[in-house]
Amino acid sequence: MPELPEVQTIVGELNEKIKSKTIKNVRVFKYKSVRPMNKKFVQSVKRRKILGVVRRAKMIIINLSGGKHLLIHLKMTGQLVFRDRRGKGLSGGHPIAFKGELPTKFTRVMFEFTDKSHLFFNDIRRFGWIKFADKKLYESEIAKYGLEPLSKEFTLAEFKNKLRRYPNRKIKQLLMDQTLIAGVGNIYADEACFAARLLPARPALKLKEKEIKDLFKAIPRILKLSISKKGTSADTYVTTSGAEGGMMKFLKVYGRAGEKCKRCGGVVHKIKLGGRGTHFCPGCQK
Repeated sequence: MPELPEVQTIVGELNEKIKSKTIKNVRVFKYKSVRPMNKKFVQSVKRRKILGVVRRAKMIIINLSGGKHLLIHLKMTGQLVFRDRRGKGLSGGHPIAFKGELPTKFTRVMFEFTDKSHLFFNDIRRFGWIKFADKKLYESEIAKYGLEPLSKEFTLAEFKNKLRRYPNRKIKQLLMDQTLIAGVGNIYADEACFAARLLPARPALKLKEKEIKDLFKAIPRILKLSISKKGTSADTYVTTSGAEGGMMKFLKVYGRAGEKCKRCGGVVHKIKLGGRGTHFCPGCQK
């Protein structure tokens, strides 16, 4: 699924398109995709103005008038498609094919705005969801996630505290635990470990002071680089303009199993770690 840079890219582009619009009507094609799973969802969302679109972890948050929110998670195959009143549009997330016609058989929710533009939530496998949230639910949902690695709260001291909490866990598993650090997934955990010259399977308690500092510095640096390149088009992600993210050519190990290491000339390996494909170079990661 899209990670922090990909979601941030979608959020920034979507915010430009739908901020200040008012929702005229909502059609729910599959109530399994929304919460609450009934017609109250439609009545709750109608006539609300969009104040802005932001991100928390891998979640897209559309802030609405009246102190309400739409929380959206694309999961494995979710896609958001914006169409202006003339039918021109953008789609971000997973590039579900459609021949111009919307809604499609994969459309789960359609939002119609007062200016006759639309926002479609498409999802092939129906793992993604949209939740209408009041203040209580909103605060409960965002509290589930850990430190934002691009925030001021992401300090070396706090990072060390996260590592100490689970000393026997492997580094990569800690980085991907959303309750500890928000938004880092498979791609950027691999890349951060490579940048810090650490094997992803190293237990946290085995890290030396300098190694911890190097990993701490690598995480936001790599995420910022990816955001500047509009993310990585792995697992079929595309930006809301339908273009592939430009980060692929900057990746050092992810997706490069069997290829030559860009740093030491060794061979990039791939193993399963915690059920996830994990890439590293045994020549320069210790």
